[in-house]
Amino acid sequence: MFEVIFDTETKKFFDNIEGYDPSKLGVSICSVYTRTLDDSFKEVQGAMKSYWEKDFPEMFELFEKADRIIGFNSIGFDVPALSPYLPEHWPKLKHFDILAQIKEAAGKRMSLDSLAKATLGSAKGGSGADAIKYWNEGTEKSLAKLKKYCETDVAITRDIYDYVLTNGVLKYTDFWNEIREIKLDFSYPTEDPSTLQHSLF
Repeated sequence: MFEVIFDTETKKFFDNIEGYDPSKLGVSICSVYTRTLDDSFKEVQGAMKSYWEKDFPEMFELFEKADRIIGFNSIGFDVPALSPYLPEHWPKLKHFDILAQIKEAAGKRMSLDSLAKATLGSAKGGSGADAIKYWNEGTEKSLAKLKKYCETDVAITRDIYDYVLTNGVLKYTDFWNEIREIKLDFSYPTEDPSTLQHSLF
C-alpha cells in the first residue's frame, strides 16, 4: 500500500482575488510525505519532501501511484489550488480528506491546530498568513521557514490520520473547554467476497 500525505501553501490571500476560488491563489510550495504500508497498515518506509512550482510534474508522479492521497481540507482547498499546475484528472485521483470525514461524522468543521492540540498535545506553530508572508519576503531564510511550516503541517496531518487508524477517534476541545472525542473510521474498504466471486465469471 502506498500513501501520500500532502499540504500546500499559497502565494496570495483570498482578499487578493475575486470570490472564493483557490485555483487563483497560486501555490508557492507543496510538501509531501510518501510512505509504504505493510498488510497490517503499519508504515515500513516513509520520507518527507517539499516541491516548488518547477518540480510539480515530478511530484504528480507520486500522486498518480498513490492508493490514498491524504490531506486536511484538501478537497475544498488544496486540490483546486493545485489544479492549474497538474493534469486534468488530478481531482479524480484517490483523495481522502480528513476534514470532510470529520464534518460528516460531527456535523461541523474543526481546525487542524485545534485537533492537534487536543489529540496530539502539539500545535502548528504558525498560520497560513505566515506562509504567505514568508513567500513574499522571498529570501533564502524566509523560504526555509516556509518549507518548514508546510512540512510541519504535513507531519501533523499524518499523525492525526494515524491516530484515527490506531484509536478510531480524534479529540477536540468544545465550547466549554472540555475534551471531547469524535468516532471515525479511516480503514480501507474491504472487497465484498460475493462481488469478487461474480467478477470471476
